[in-house]
Amino acid sequence: MTAAAAPSVNERLNDVIGPATLLRMINAEDRLRELGLVLPAPPAPMGTYAVAVLHGGTLYTSGNGPLRADGSYVTGCLGKDLTVEEGIAAARLTALAMLATVRAQLGSLDRVARIVKVLGFVRCVPEFTEPPKVINGFSDLMVQVFGDRALGARSAVGTAALPAGIAVEVEAILAVTE
Repeated sequence: MTAAAAPSVNERLNDVIGPATLLRMINAEDRLRELGLVLPAPPAPMGTYAVAVLHGGTLYTSGNGPLRADGSYVTGCLGKDLTVEEGIAAARLTALAMLATVRAQLGSLDRVARIVKVLGFVRCVPEFTEPPKVINGFSDLMVQVFGDRALGARSAVGTAALPAGIAVEVEAILAVTE
């Protein structure tokens, strides 16, 4: 008979305090490593603006797009060039770009106290009705990293055009700690 492996610290904590509380307590930088996520280089602005502005205890990000590891962006139109699944994957890449921007601005993702508001844009044909499903790719990754601190208010909007033809763009407002 083989001995069972001892439960990990996270498994023991999960049993005692529950998964929602555990995710609230987890260090975001540690969680990023546990998930095996690698952030791209923070994206540079595509025009005359700041990629993020820290004012008081709030970080306002400019729109981030679906940045690939090679520095290119996912382009195309949902409902024409891209499937919903490809849109979700693009939104997930957008989340990684946003995390890179936030880390560059704050020095650590652990300074994020809460995601307050997310505004997501999906480039799509007029009859495409699933922008919220696409933007879930962004939101789901944020929940994986920050737990319930990522569950803020959110809008997901379909649009005819986005900068450089990118498929998805997301901006956010985050409450941060000193």
